[in-house]
Amino acid sequence: MTRNDQDHPESGRPALWRDGGIYEIKVQGQLDEHWQQWFEGMTLKHQENIEAGQDYTLIRGSIPDQPALHGLLAKIRDLNLTLISVRKIPCTDPNKPEGEQGNEQSD
Repeated sequence: MTRNDQDHPESGRPALWRDGGIYEIKVQGQLDEHWQQWFEGMTLKHQENIEAGQDYTLIRGSIPDQPALHGLLAKIRDLNLTLISVRKIPCTDPNKPEGEQGNEQSD
């Protein structure tokens, strides 16, 4: 079953706001830039948690819907990467461009 704009006309929001959004996925270890092609359109950023002595990579970007999110998580599993967390970045301002939404960090 798929959902589209006609399923929820009362929301008045684009489908991206209902079904998808900006996600930040944290995986263990450092992924080099050559991994970028595996995660089409997502940004990869190396981080280090000094307190825990752990390197990790943040994979961040727009995911259109739940099936796409599950596909990305399956790709992470298939690459044998250790998943640390998945977080949806709240979309707070409908007038802000997508890339500027949820730039706050919490680690």
